[in-house]
Amino acid sequence: MKTFFGNRFGSNSGKIVAMDRFDSGRSLSPIRQVEAYWTALLTGDGVPKRAQIDPRGLENVLEYTFILERIAPGLARFRLAGSHLTQLAGMEVRGMPLTAFFEPSARGQISDVLEQVFAQPAIAELGLVAAGKLGRSQLQARMILLPLKSDLGDVSRVLGVMMSDGAMGATPRRFSIPDTRVRAVSDVQAPQQPAQQISAGFAEEQAEFKKPGSHLRLVASRDD
Repeated sequence: MKTFFGNRFGSNSGKIVAMDRFDSGRSLSPIRQVEAYWTALLTGDGVPKRAQIDPRGLENVLEYTFILERIAPGLARFRLAGSHLTQLAGMEVRGMPLTAFFEPSARGQISDVLEQVFAQPAIAELGLVAAGKLGRSQLQARMILLPLKSDLGDVSRVLGVMMSDGAMGATPRRFSIPDTRVRAVSDVQAPQQPAQQISAGFAEEQAEFKKPGSHLRLVASRDD
């Protein structure tokens, strides 16, 4: 039995980007599925709250899914993480910073991306590569970062997905970031429904109803 988020995961569709694929042809459907779930929670007030994320809506992709908490500018740690991330890291990742998944040369880059996600707020999608060495083959991965509000209303949480394609190996893998795409949340905001208006061609002016004046009187007619 796979270990996902346990019981500690908290308790309108807009624009969705086109499907992407790994070079090997494997579908990125978990990323697209979580993005669509998050997009459906968008409102006119901004990004969804962390408490709105229900694991029942993501139960078939929980192994790839995680929640981050911002702890400093450009720095976030894992609050929850699926089993796929544990396998990539070779250890339990809860409490670890997101930068632990990246090569030292890429950590400044991921910190800059995180800060854009929190500050704009924005959606970030990353193409990742772990170099092949020590008998291990090159490993590709994709990640998406979707901003969330905390219960206090500040954008300090992230709903994310990370999935790799290829043999992970027995030791931890660290990634570089050859591809980064960042989009403002406002670009995918669910459109507001326009208020319904009556067409002028069919509208009629409503005349004010006036009570009959006191000078009018009822006249009774009697037949002889």
